Amino acid sequence: MQHAVGSPLPPPHQPGHGPAAGWSSAAHLPGPHQPGGTPPPPGFVGAPSGPVPPAPQPPVPPVPPAPQPPVPPVPPPPAPQHAPVPQAPPGPSHASHPPGSSGTEVTGHLPLPPGGPVPMPSVPPAATAPDPGATTLAVLLIGPAGAGKTSVAKFWADHRRVPTAHISLDDVREWVRSGFADPQSGWNDHSEAQYRLARRTCGFAARNFLANGISCILDDAIFPDRPAVGLGGWKRHVGPGLLPVVLLPGLEVVLERNAQRSGNRRLTDEEVARIHGRMAGWYGSGLPIIDNTALDVPSTAQVLDEVLARAIASPPKW
Repeated sequence: MQHAVGSPLPPPHQPGHGPAAGWSSAAHLPGPHQPGGTPPPPGFVGAPSGPVPPAPQPPVPPVPPAPQPPVPPVPPPPAPQHAPVPQAPPGPSHASHPPGSSGTEVTGHLPLPPGGPVPMPSVPPAATAPDPGATTLAVLLIGPAGAGKTSVAKFWADHRRVPTAHISLDDVREWVRSGFADPQSGWNDHSEAQYRLARRTCGFAARNFLANGISCILDDAIFPDRPAVGLGGWKRHVGPGLLPVVLLPGLEVVLERNAQRSGNRRLTDEEVARIHGRMAGWYGSGLPIIDNTALDVPSTAQVLDEVLARAIASPPKW
């Protein structure tokens, strides 16, 4: 619709209300085509013949905006009130808890000390006899196949008064499933590499256990004529505090125990005799040797404790 010049635009129509305030239908004045002021038909668009003054509008006073009250800053929520908790005396930080102690976390995110080379066990005063059953130790049990190393190591670890882990080289070596190099098929670079890798893995595990207050006993069949890949390798992997002990029964006992084995852990009698003969080289090496020919497992573990007590007081030179 075309409006007279100077007329204000109508406000938008609001349902439920009449003509907007200040806007009169008398603004449609009679024109030359509408004599007598007859209202124009619907849809007619016309223009007045001359300037048409707008209808008088009642003065509308400006409506000032309603004053807004100032919005006070929202204070932070008050801290929950708890009963006073007695403060513990200052102690070491969470990361410096001694091995074997529990920290303040209960979610399992407990930092663990990193494993380092195992030092020599502390030598007690001369007036105090060492107690190997209550001392954190790293023990290497050496012997041929069928000497009873695994049985003695498990029994010894099960009956100590301090946490102790048994780490078996054969178990770790058999983690390799596809591509397992069986020494029964012939000793070669591939099988030797897997043995050396298993020894290094066991050494890292022992260092981590010892760093967290858990003793370790490892068992392996190493030869005195190969120190670089045998005893020397264990010393590099674990540390100078490793205490080696040789378990060497008679050949007849070794052959009998080997006959009771199955799978790739059972060797031929010729191989067992050859290994046993090479193990005899430990005599005269300075390492403690236990002849468990006539000893059962508990008795052998008891002798092992006696040997370790002497080794703590006077560590072997190796």
